Order: sequence, then C-alpha cells, then structure tokens
Amino acid sequence: MTRLKNQADLDGIRASARVLREALDSVRAAVVPGVTTAELDAIASQVIADHGAKAAFLGYMDYPATLCVSVNEEVIHGIPGERTLNDGDIVSLDVGVELGGYFSDAACTVPVGKIDGQVADLLATTEECLQRAVGAAKAGARVRDIAVAVTELAESAGYSVVRQYCGHGVGFQQHEDPQVPNYPSDEGNPRLKPGMVLAVEPMLNLGDWEVEVLADGWTVVTSDRRPSAHFEHTIAILDDRTEVLTAA
Repeated sequence: MTRLKNQADLDGIRASARVLREALDSVRAAVVPGVTTAELDAIASQVIADHGAKAAFLGYMDYPATLCVSVNEEVIHGIPGERTLNDGDIVSLDVGVELGGYFSDAACTVPVGKIDGQVADLLATTEECLQRAVGAAKAGARVRDIAVAVTELAESAGYSVVRQYCGHGVGFQQHEDPQVPNYPSDEGNPRLKPGMVLAVEPMLNLGDWEVEVLADGWTVVTSDRRPSAHFEHTIAILDDRTEVLTAA
C-alpha cells in the first residue's frame, strides 16, 4: 500500500536528502585512479555520521556497507572492499540516508580518469533517462509513463534497459510501494498522486538487458559482462510540480 506524505513528512525527507547529497558529492569528488572502494565507503560513512544521520543501507537485509559501489559491468549492489579503481573504469555510487526516521536514496555513475567514448555516451544517456523519468513523474500520470520515458530514450540510443530491478517508493522506509519499473510491463500501473515520494532509478546496459547475481549474494552484473550505468533521484510528487529532493 502506498503511503502518502504530508508537509511535515516532506520536510523530514528533504533534510535526509540534504545529508545524502553532501555524502554523495563528497564521494564523487574522491573518485580518482588508485582509490579503493572501501575508502569511498568510509567517506560516505563519515559525512553521514557527522550530521547525526544513519546509513540506510548498512545492515539492511544484512548488507555490510554504507555505499553500494558498482564498477564497470556491475549494475547495482556492489560491496565496497579493497578493489582499486583504475583509469578507464566507471563506478556507480548508490547511497541511502535515514535522518529522524525519514529516508532518501540517490545514485550516480561517474568516470574514473579518461573513459571510452561509447561508455561516456552510455553515462550521459542514462542520466538523461533519469531527467526524462522525472519529467514524466507528475500528478495524474501513471507509473508506466516513467517506464515509457526511460525505455524510449534508451532504446533509441541503442542501449538496453535492465528489467529485473526497478525504482520504488521511499520516505518512511528504505523501500516502499509502489514499484517503479524502467521498462513497461502489464504489472501494476498506479496513478501518481500528490504526496507520493519515489526513488526513480534508470539502469542501462551497453549490451543486453539480462543480469545475474554473483556468489556474494549482492552484486548484480550484466550477463554479457559489458558496462552498465545507474542514476537515481528521490522525488516528491506535489500538486503543482515534481520536486527533486536529492538534486545538487
């Protein structure tokens, strides 16, 4: 059941999102060749703690870290560790924050040093898909409109859309109803109402859309091991507009 947020709730989620934005920006600034994914995780942990907030992912279904750090063919849920980022890699940085009982969620994929031009276009297209998704997410529209906006742009650019994972409601918990797919389906198509808060998160692959989970039980990779990109914002559906709560 989708739980709508009132003004006080939205203020609480905005405060959570401000902490998240600072953490994500701090991590993004630290992405250089030679840094380890564990070092990036430590940066996010420190920023979140400095604001008296909590890392929403840490301990969620026993997830062991603050960040999800997914490199190259890793789509989502990569666990930080001793892996060193190298020139030419791309890395998805995904973080959730809880502050005062309110949750926010956002992600971006960034280059490490100089990257291949086709991969750079994948990142740019995925970020534009997020912008299109936000534009489609307005009061009176339906969840499927978001999926159509993402898929039309992605496929016109020659990329595939991950179908097995999707966005979701957020705010009172890390994951809430409704699910927000990036690929149109016949399952569940609720109308968007003022007071909904959603985590919208396109995931595009350079190759095929199929993915699989590694032996660690968390890391999702492309089945063909070609690069993947992921961008995400927490947004609020309001009467007269859609507000991107995790915007820079």
